[in-house]
Amino acid sequence: MKRLSKLCTIALGLVFVSNVALAETTEFTPLNFSDSTTVTSTPKTTIITTDTKGNVMLDPSQVTGGTKMQNAILQIDNAQVEVRNKLLEYRTEYAKIDSQYEVTKTERKNAKKKIKQEEKKIKNLEKVKKNIRKNFEQKNNI
Repeated sequence: MKRLSKLCTIALGLVFVSNVALAETTEFTPLNFSDSTTVTSTPKTTIITTDTKGNVMLDPSQVTGGTKMQNAILQIDNAQVEVRNKLLEYRTEYAKIDSQYEVTKTERKNAKKKIKQEEKKIKNLEKVKKNIRKNFEQKNNI
């Protein structure tokens, strides 16, 4: 079980590192695109033309997405906090149940041991009783 979890952790780490490497090499920002990009296609070739307007300064509210975008991000952050809190609750509940399971498992093991001991005692008493009967019958038959 530990070996499997270690392998999964290593695989997840490798995926994460490769994603980070890909993310660093990929340059995608929505601000790189302009509205004047046109694509025309002919049967054999595709031609892409872009009109450059020079340095266009954007309003800060447009870059950050405005107040609606910020509110949406805050709502997502709040939802994330709530989900993390629920996760903590579930983890504590799981730990509690797991400890109860371990206690019950130990109690079950001890009870099973006691049952086996008592069954063993009964078998021994049956053997002793059987031997006594045999001895008594032998003495009576002599």
